[in-house]
Formats: sequence, C-alpha cells, structure tokens
Amino acid sequence: MKALEAIPLAEIRAARERIAGAVVRTPLVRLNVDDAPAEIHLKLENLQPIGSFKLRGAGNAMVQAGPEALANGVYTASAGNMAQGVAWWARRMGIACTVVVPDHAPRAKLDAIERLGGRILPVPFERWWQVLVERSYPGVEGVFIHPVSDPAVIAGNGTIGLEILEDLPDVEKILVPYGGGGLSSGIASALHGLGARARVVACEVETAAPLAAALRAGAPRPIEYVPSFVDGIGGRGLLEEMWPLVSRLIDGSLVSSVAEIAEAVRLLATRNRVIAEGAGAASVAAALAGRAGSGKIVCVVSGGNLDASKLREILDGRVP
Repeated sequence: MKALEAIPLAEIRAARERIAGAVVRTPLVRLNVDDAPAEIHLKLENLQPIGSFKLRGAGNAMVQAGPEALANGVYTASAGNMAQGVAWWARRMGIACTVVVPDHAPRAKLDAIERLGGRILPVPFERWWQVLVERSYPGVEGVFIHPVSDPAVIAGNGTIGLEILEDLPDVEKILVPYGGGGLSSGIASALHGLGARARVVACEVETAAPLAAALRAGAPRPIEYVPSFVDGIGGRGLLEEMWPLVSRLIDGSLVSSVAEIAEAVRLLATRNRVIAEGAGAASVAAALAGRAGSGKIVCVVSGGNLDASKLREILDGRVP
C-alpha cells in the first residue's frame, strides 16, 4: 500500500455526518486531581456503545462502502476493540462479520465480539500481524476493514479532533494512546485542517513502544514486544504505510511503564469513576508523570474494555 497523507478536513466532516446518531459525542471532563502537573481534561471514548473509539472509524468505513460492496460481509484483524466496532456495525447492518484475533487477546474482548455476533479466528501473533500487513486472510469472504491504515477509518477517528476543539478551543496538547497510528493521525489531520496550534503527542507503554524507537532511529525498526495487561497498544514495529504520516503529524512519543499505567487506571476509577483499559489510560499516565509538561492538556481515554479480574488487581494496588 502506498504511503498515506493527512486526511482532508472535508472527509472528516463527511465522516461525522455518516456516523451521527450511532456514535456518541463523548464528553470532555476535568481530571479530579488537585496536584496534577497540568490542567488535564479527559476525552471519554470509553463511553461509546462498545467501550472504545473504534466505533467511529469502523462505522465510517462500512457506511461509506455501501450495501452492495458489503453483501458478503466484513472482516478485520484486531485484538479486540476494532473487532467490536466492526461487529457492532455489522449487526446493525445485518451482515456477517469475521475477526482474526491474536491468540493472547483478552477474554473480555473476545466475549464482547461473540455477543455482537462476530465469528472469531484465533491465530499466533506473528500470523495476525501478517494479516495487517497483507490486508487479507485466505478463505474469509467479505470486505476487509483495516483497523489502522484505511483512510476512511482514519477519517472517522478524526471526528474526535473536531469535538475536542469545539469543547476546548485553546487546548495546547492532545495525548493519544498509540497502537498503529490511526487514532493519533486522524485527530492530528483534523487539527491540521482547522489550522489549530495544538500538538498531538503519542503515548506508548515501555513493553511495546515502536513509535518511540522509530522516532529515535529516523525510520521504523523492529522492536522486542513483551505482552502485558496493556494489550490495546504496542506492537513489534510500525506499518510501513503509516510512517510518513505519523512522522509528519505526531509530535513525539511519551513512554510510560506498566506500573504507571496501572496507577492511572486506578486513579481514573477512584477519582473520576471512569473505567479505562490499559491502553486508554496510557495518555493519563504520561500526563500525570509530567512528561507532557504544563498547560491545557487533553488525554484521550481511548477505551474501557478491561477484564474485571485485572481491574480488581489494580484497585488492590497490584499490577496485573
């Protein structure tokens, strides 16, 4: 696939119209921490019907494709949240949905996919990553919805940027959990199109931080991937087609430890009554550590699909 470019503002606005009425316009609220190093706001994408921002991009791609193209159904490759987004829209549209998942995907997300009517195909992580690169899986019919580098998916994600600027026009930094770059580059495209001065900064976990490694090297590099409860972000490298886009639009990567992210999950639950999964709390962990500096900061809480057992451990002060 050729390298991607910033998504035009008109396409992001069109995406907003396509998904209106199905996707929640999520609130922007203050983090209830008095001694935080910055004025931290939370963009609560965990409040979407599937508990994740992925509903936006999946919906825009599928509605834009149209009924004729989707007659044989859809499929995607996802550790959980994009799978739920595609399955949710497939059920709404009355079409079949298949999901190729890595064999370490959390049970809570697999259960949610099945509740939504999705068929699950578990494969080893290496094979799952190959599906993302090749954009297909033999023997599965339907339209493949790429979870990261589909321009229609990125445009849907960009609608978050429109909402943030409407609610907090003088925001200085937007911290975004970084999985493959589709969310951060969508938000950054919206800001770029609107001429906003706010910076978009990626947030990663130290056990899987391919963007930070690529930025240091000046090009994508394979890294060691260590699985953790922070399962919604990170990988062994960057998708090649995403590097030109994220290297232009994203203003650095802030890397937090697994323990810091667990503490951010605990704080969100106890102070704001917000349930965030590990990936969703990565932005808050970076902000609380002072890595993003001071000023008006928005942390995108990208999802809230956390196993109940892991949440109990975190609330007890442990790291899953």
